[in-house]
Amino acid sequence: MAGTLVANTINTDTGLFSTNNAYSGIAKAWVNFSCPSTTVTVNNSFNVSSVTRNTTGDYTLNFTTALADANYNAVFGCISSGLRFALENGDSPVRTTTQLRIYSLSGANAPVDNTVISVSIFR
Repeated sequence: MAGTLVANTINTDTGLFSTNNAYSGIAKAWVNFSCPSTTVTVNNSFNVSSVTRNTTGDYTLNFTTALADANYNAVFGCISSGLRFALENGDSPVRTTTQLRIYSLSGANAPVDNTVISVSIFR
């Protein structure tokens, strides 16, 4: 039997396919957002319901559907040179199945907002 199956949405009562938790090694969530000042704008996303700006360079990503566990890999990128990211700091770490807190820092470890930030979550 040969053919093609086309569907807009494939889901189960557990939501397994809605977040790709049924498969290993593919993105479970991703977001591209802008925050050149105090307002966050989500440009595009998958399984990220919102991004909260806690303060300068400090953001919390909120997942639409919880991940299977908190043992995921987060990959960051931005449109800027000389910036670096941190997943957690000692004062306020958040890495759960429903949220991830990230920090955008300058080369001198000062918090900075950035015009475009991209984050992908793999497990």
